[in-house]
Amino acid sequence: MARIDVLMPQMGESIAEGTLSKWLKKLGDAVKRDEPLFEISTDKVDAEIPAPSAGTLVEIKVQEGQTVPVQTLVAVIETDKGAAVSAPAVAAAPAAPVAAAPARPVAAAPSAPTARPADRPTAPAGKGDGGVETAEERLRKKSTPLVRKIAAEHRVDISRIPGTGFAGRVTKQDILGYIERAPVAAPAAPGARYPTPAAVEHPAAEPWPGDRVEPWSKIRKITADHMVMSRRVSAHVASFFEVDFSRVAQLRAKAKQSYAERGANLTFLAFIAKACAENLRAHPVINAAVGGDATIYRGDINIGIAVALDWGLIVPVIKHADELSLMGIARAINDLGERARTKKLTPDDIQKGTFTITNPGGFGPYAGIPIINQPQVAILGVGAIEKRPKVITLPDGGDAVVVRTLGMLTMSYDHRIVDGADADKFLADVKRMLQEFPEGAV
Repeated sequence: MARIDVLMPQMGESIAEGTLSKWLKKLGDAVKRDEPLFEISTDKVDAEIPAPSAGTLVEIKVQEGQTVPVQTLVAVIETDKGAAVSAPAVAAAPAAPVAAAPARPVAAAPSAPTARPADRPTAPAGKGDGGVETAEERLRKKSTPLVRKIAAEHRVDISRIPGTGFAGRVTKQDILGYIERAPVAAPAAPGARYPTPAAVEHPAAEPWPGDRVEPWSKIRKITADHMVMSRRVSAHVASFFEVDFSRVAQLRAKAKQSYAERGANLTFLAFIAKACAENLRAHPVINAAVGGDATIYRGDINIGIAVALDWGLIVPVIKHADELSLMGIARAINDLGERARTKKLTPDDIQKGTFTITNPGGFGPYAGIPIINQPQVAILGVGAIEKRPKVITLPDGGDAVVVRTLGMLTMSYDHRIVDGADADKFLADVKRMLQEFPEGAV
């Protein structure tokens, strides 16, 4: 009778811990190899973790809502399907809301077992000053992407903060507490770095009798923090351009069936992403980032596509979008959207975006003003694309009201480095391409 250990996986090189958000199997259930066993949430992505072997789930070591280091023993599977649940198995507790659980369980607490010595990374001999860096030192230095992002935004040196996480690593709570306790910086002199802003806080309203209180999921909390931070950091300005999608609608109707036969759903969004990808190279400041008091012009064009999920919002990224055909972009949008909805994205799928498109128009709004996806400097919002009356000029100079397929594009941009003229020139070129889309590119 073989016993198979199930460990908390490492979902990316810089990910050092994960939150077990949901068990998909119960204690004593039979499981098949590669069948989804539990769900995890990290700073980067939500994902379903498959069973490493067929058998029976006989031990559950980590409960829903607990955050543990990678390689922690999560569960045990016995490969003998007829085996009974072993005596020392931990009974599955009722699912507790993630927000009600400690932000990070204390390693010594019974409810949060630590990784066994054999499960921990082996530390090489030597340390620190001129010696070989230990595994613990590497973990502390890496921390998590979210912690490093907060540190960069607040100009904080992580090494100065006492860490309470695994191997002394600085957690989100550690850095936010440090920032909150730190004295407010004096106003910056011209050319100096910005003063330290306040930590993100979400004031709590009082629930009334009959209200339903639902704790935020990890992805919802990360999104909330990110949006508040973005509005505080970037000088948001927006431009609106109405686009006549009549030509795109005709090309789409003509090619939609052939695209479907090749496994791609040809949407208006694919045309818009293609037009953006073709024009970002000519407008590099739209495809840039702010690096302190300098502008970082990105060499790659990686377009993020915002995907609305029942449990939050996520932005998978089409890498090197300018090198893809319309078919390639359509397939990428379909693939990333489907994997986002089924929790199959990897951390790499949602990193290194340089420009973002969000498409609320699918739900019917005429237009909206999206919040910039940091550390990018621009985001395009797509309104509803539908038939509306439009005044056109006839060949004889007269005017006529006709029915056209129209939609509104809204771009929010960071006025620290993107001037209105820059934004409007980029949008004008995107509009021109969409209204004169070359048939040979479909």
